Amino acid sequence: MTLLSTTSDKKMAEIADKVRAGERLSFEDGVFLYKTEDLLTMGQLANEVNLRKNGKKVYFTETMSLYFTNVCESHCAFCSFRKDQGEEGSYTLTPEEMFEYVDQHITPTAREFHIVGGHNPHVSFDYYVESIRALKERYPNVTIKAYTAAEIDFYSRISGLSYREVLEKLMAVGLESLTGGGAEILSDQYRDKMRVEKAGITQYLEVHRTAHQLGMRTPTTMLYGPVESIEERVQHLIQLRELQDETNGFQVFIPLSMQPTSPKAGIRRRNSAFDDLRAIAIGRLMLDNFQHVKAYFINIGTQLTQVALTMGASDAHGTIVRERISHAAGALTPAGITREDLVWLIKGAGRIPVERDTLYNEVKVYG
Repeated sequence: MTLLSTTSDKKMAEIADKVRAGERLSFEDGVFLYKTEDLLTMGQLANEVNLRKNGKKVYFTETMSLYFTNVCESHCAFCSFRKDQGEEGSYTLTPEEMFEYVDQHITPTAREFHIVGGHNPHVSFDYYVESIRALKERYPNVTIKAYTAAEIDFYSRISGLSYREVLEKLMAVGLESLTGGGAEILSDQYRDKMRVEKAGITQYLEVHRTAHQLGMRTPTTMLYGPVESIEERVQHLIQLRELQDETNGFQVFIPLSMQPTSPKAGIRRRNSAFDDLRAIAIGRLMLDNFQHVKAYFINIGTQLTQVALTMGASDAHGTIVRERISHAAGALTPAGITREDLVWLIKGAGRIPVERDTLYNEVKVYG
């Protein structure tokens, strides 16, 4: 007897029929999924979709997080990473200072630099270009995935260049992919409430559209928590899905569970495990034109990540050297994980670990 045969919920049965027939779910379907308590059926359906797309393979990569500067002109309500120029703990690294940090922490098998940072108006766009150039010249075999769409919008404003021109300059010195951050929730009401003082909805989508037109493949995110409405979450997914229909440039959707605004904040201010799993399963069901959905262990923890692999997730992120942004906000999870532990975690969920590069080319399959 299947889970579906034990429920009398007509709407869930209709959604199941649509999913199994390969039909696209509607806005109303997404809202229903966020309201239903039937997480098990939802997870079963998301698992079926993922198995059709990816089999039992779960992908990860060996990545190193880098942050050239935490000085930022924006004061977004959810961010605990940013600093003002001259504030205690603020910094802006030269390439040589970054080399010193990388040389101390990089592993011989590192495949990717994941680079984000503040919107520092005290340096020119050339600083951000030269930072990428210097890294690529010193570590030519490491893929550079750098900057959010919001950062690209910021660089456009301080340089007077178009998005295309900014991206072309960065690609010329070694940029190979953007990061997915900066989306938060694609809702004007949310962005006003959370004082998102950076690229708006149109700008975020246009930067990724431009990157895709230039041949770049990118990830994308959704920062969810107690602030936005269910309807705003679903509309966020639909806007991503529509851009993917147009460009097919998104590689992976990454639901990011919002962390408390202080490391001392009570556990009650975090998303529930139920909500974290639901965000992954609904992402898999709504984003029918995405290949992958990521379970980001930095925000939801390794054990919940393992469960998520049976509820629609096909990517377990990867090994990380000292993640800082989520941990500045109060994440209680490890700031990194070893390759051995990650392989064990994936195998423990009955899945096949696959080491990948930034573009999801398979490097090694762990049998």
